Amino acid sequence: MQLQLSFKIINTVAFLLIGFLWGLNWPAVKFILTEIPPLTMRAISFTAAACILAAVVRFLKQPLSLKKNEAIPTALIGLFLIFGFNILTTFGQMLLETSKATIIAYTMPSLTATLAAIYLGERIGLSVLAALILAMGGLIILASENFLALITNPLGPTIMMFAALSWAIGNVGLKSRTWLSKPLALTMWFFVFSSLAIWPLVFIYEPLGTQSWPNIRIIGVLIFHILGPMITCYLLWALMVSRLSVTIASISVLTAPVVGVLSSALLLGDTFTWQKLVALMAIILSISLVTFQGDEKAKRKD
Repeated sequence: MQLQLSFKIINTVAFLLIGFLWGLNWPAVKFILTEIPPLTMRAISFTAAACILAAVVRFLKQPLSLKKNEAIPTALIGLFLIFGFNILTTFGQMLLETSKATIIAYTMPSLTATLAAIYLGERIGLSVLAALILAMGGLIILASENFLALITNPLGPTIMMFAALSWAIGNVGLKSRTWLSKPLALTMWFFVFSSLAIWPLVFIYEPLGTQSWPNIRIIGVLIFHILGPMITCYLLWALMVSRLSVTIASISVLTAPVVGVLSSALLLGDTFTWQKLVALMAIILSISLVTFQGDEKAKRKD
């Protein structure tokens, strides 16, 4: 009983840390983009995360190599979970207010629940159905804030929806098999494959010779972005998904949209409208419904 309580406390702390760091990451990325081009920023963060995680794996004397049958699945999941999500959210933020981009991105738990039902056999109950309706309703309310601008320029919201879908696909793929590699090494390889995919794009579209060196504040925020949202959060996320169902694990992002929207308003000066508030509450409630169903299943199994 005491061990089970300790496990729940550890999970809760991990969830809160992930949500807090990923929430702060939204205004952090927006700030970094003021001086570092989008592809270059992601290439630096992916590569730095891969190198630091490799050093940690070696220090802990854990196996660094991938099993042969895990190389292709690891590459594909890394491209959805890290490369696709982060690249798309970066460009989405360049076209949208950060707070609005955050709200759209966190339709991910509902999308994950849907894909998990299709590919992992997790049953869609009334809670998940209600969550999907709430999430979509929240997006409609958010769109009503400036519906004319959305019609004339739908690219930003569309990119963010594809970012949420990429993240959901990565989550389901991560949970779809039993991994022989440890979560630390597996997370490192996600970043390795993402780095291999992005550097050619940097050389083509953002040649390093044409860029200027960023100021010290930008570098400091970039270091936070690498150590916190990239390394710490993705490692904890891989651990949570390996221990829990992919639906229940989605609770870890419950605080992220709240922190993201509020910190964007405070740090970036984003306007906090009633539409954003209602949409944010709808997204949070939809995630809560999905999580509640997962908790009920866990109790019934016990």
